[in-house]
This record gives sequence, structure tokens and C-alpha cells, in this order.
Amino acid sequence: MHALDVLGDPIRRRLLEVMAEGETSAGEMTEIIRREFNISQPAVSHHLRILREQGFATIRTRGKHRLYAVNPQPLEEADEWFNPFRRFWQPKLDALGTELARGRRARRLQAKAEKHKDSNPNQEKNHERQ
Repeated sequence: MHALDVLGDPIRRRLLEVMAEGETSAGEMTEIIRREFNISQPAVSHHLRILREQGFATIRTRGKHRLYAVNPQPLEEADEWFNPFRRFWQPKLDALGTELARGRRARRLQAKAEKHKDSNPNQEKNHERQ
């Protein structure tokens, strides 16, 4: 099964999102997925098994709990598939990053100016007199 076939399913994507927050028990994930997707426990187990068999998830046992975590390697392989298409969105993301940095810089300079103004109120009065 191709990595994008695995990631194409919204339930499996959501399971990976939950695991990305940290190691999570099968029971916790089952409750989240049952609540959000209204599917049975066996259906959730089926999706977890696919993630495990396709290498997207690792599992370890702690007592009677099975703990799942994301294995990043298959995600890296899926990411590589997107390389020929990045030219369609990367310039826009780069431009967004530039604008966000400009906004942060402007806010930082404004806060610095306000702090300087507040710490030196006589400077403003002296400036007004001139």
C-alpha cells in the first residue's frame, strides 16, 4: 500500500494526529475516534493495525496497555512524493513567512518605542517645549 493510500483515510490521519501529540494508548485513541467518527472499536482497531503494518505507528506494551507512537520514516517517504509539486505552493509559503516576520518586527519595534516612551516621560515634554 502506498503511503498516500494510508494517509488518504481521514480516520487514519486523525489517529496519526493524536499520536503526534505523544505516545497514546489504544483505548484513548479508540474513545477519541469513536466520539469524532461514530465508528466501532473493531473499526478503530482495524485502522490502527493498518498504521502499524504499514510502518506509520510503533507499539509498545506497558502492563496491559498498548501504547502507540508515530514512526516518522513513512511520513518522510510520503513527503518526498510531494517534491515535484512544491513549486506550486512553496513561493506562497515563503512570501507568507516574510510577511509574518515583518509583522513581528513591526510589533517588536512598536513595543520597544512605547517602552522607551513610558520609561522617559520627560523626554516627550522636553520635545514639546522645543
